[in-house]
This record gives sequence, structure tokens and C-alpha cells, in this order.
Amino acid sequence: MTGRENYNDLHVFMLVAREGSFTKAAARLGLAQSGVSRTVRELEARLGVQLLMRTTRSLCLTQAGEQLYRTVQSSFQSLDAGLATLAHYRDTPSGTVRINASQHAIDTVLLPKLAIFRQRYPDIRLELISENRFVNIIDERFDAGVRPGDEVDEGMVAVRISPDLEMVMVATPDHFLQYGFVQTPADLAGHPCIAYQFADGSLYQWELWQEGKLIKHRPQGQWVFSDSYMEAAAARMGLGLAYVPKDMVAADIEHGALIPVLQSFSHRLDGQHLYYPHRNVSPALRMVIDALKI
Repeated sequence: MTGRENYNDLHVFMLVAREGSFTKAAARLGLAQSGVSRTVRELEARLGVQLLMRTTRSLCLTQAGEQLYRTVQSSFQSLDAGLATLAHYRDTPSGTVRINASQHAIDTVLLPKLAIFRQRYPDIRLELISENRFVNIIDERFDAGVRPGDEVDEGMVAVRISPDLEMVMVATPDHFLQYGFVQTPADLAGHPCIAYQFADGSLYQWELWQEGKLIKHRPQGQWVFSDSYMEAAAARMGLGLAYVPKDMVAADIEHGALIPVLQSFSHRLDGQHLYYPHRNVSPALRMVIDALKI
């Protein structure tokens, strides 16, 4: 059996079997009873089996008819379910999606990947709120948040949206002329360093790898920031060594404005993950997830 009309014939047969009557099935379909009866006879002829037992007062399925009815009913139910799911894509998703993320994550991951929404999903409003502190996205009414994977709270659904993040230690050429070149982590003690402060007031201790072991350096210096962009900006001004994500200063390194040191000791941070409380998400958030995940 091939051709669209044969699928229509199966649908007619299914309704006849369900209603137990040519007359009722014809009324449901808006067709003449004779046409419905002829469709079923032609279907039987093509299949080479009798599907219905007809008498003047009753209509019942043969064993072959029962088997075909179960198959057709299941198939059409699956098709209906699939078409209902497609409605999420056919009808333009709308609504507001609020995401809490660091400015770095917004600049390097969210904006580049979600820029397509301007044309693809014009009815979705995106609120990308930049904060470096870790917030409770449920209490503060965010739909999702972005953090490195190892910092996502338990119980959250997490989706990786970026590769692991390579850190790099940099300073200006003049800095190294004044303080000397850094060759080992022990040399850091003689250099002013630019520190990163978390929301709770603690400082990020620089994580480095030496002979296969993770070591930490507590940065000492005059400058403390709560934003990695400001750390990089301070390093460009010659205020000290900064330890920041490599993509933030890649252009400076390429042009020689900043020089990387201790690259073989550098740490990699777990990649950024989009996280949210449960799997039952709105169609708008589903579009965001699909656009961001890697």
C-alpha cells in the first residue's frame, strides 16, 4: 500500500470500527454512507482479507480487522501526539526568560549564541542579568543561571554550554622589566598581584598545577576587584599580575600588550553550565536551552 489516499482509507476504516457503524462514521467524516462502505470494501480488496463482518443489523471486526484496528489506532495516536509536540515549534514561542550570569559568560557564550533570537524567536524576551555573586535563582525569580559546572547546586538540571575555561597569568612588558620574569610559582612572592574578591569577601586563591599537584597562591597586592574584566583592565595599566580567563586577554597577548607566564602551570576551570530547577520548562526556555547546549 502506498499513497496518501491509502492512509485516508485506513483512517476511514478506523472510524468505522470505532463507531461500529458505517452511518455514524460517515456522519463524523461528512461523507455519504455509500462512499464510506465502498472505501472499506476497496481496502479489503487491496489487502486481500476481510476486515468486517456485515449483517443487516450489526457490524463487527474479523480477527484480521481487530489486528489492523489496533495497529492503525496506535499509529494514529502516535501521529497525533507528534503533531501536538510540533505545535511548540509551529507557534512562535513567547514569554520572558530571565538568566543570571557573569558578564564574562554573557559576553562570550550567551550573547553570541542567543543573537539568532532576534529573527528566529522575536516574541521571546531575554533578560540577561549580570552578577558575579552566586544567587538563589528560585528565590530571586530567575528561570535559569549560569555557573561553572562544578559550582552548580545539587538538585538542579545542568546543561554544558561552553568548553572548559583556560586561565592565564599576564602582565605588561614593563612590569616584568621592573620585577623580573616569573619562571616558577615561587617567583610570584616578589610580584604585586591583582586579586579577585568573591561576594562573601574572600579572595580567589590562584590555582596552579605543579608536578601533577594542585597548588594555590594567595595574591598579594594593592588592587582587588570583584570583576575579571576589571582585573584585566588593571593588568593592561601595569598595576600588577592578573590571573584571568585566557579568552579575555587573547588579543592583548597576540599584540604583545600583555605577556603570559607560567602557562604550563595554568589551571582550567570547568566549563559554563546553564542550570534550572526542573525538567518541565516553558517552550521559551526550551528554545534557549537548545540554542546554548553543546
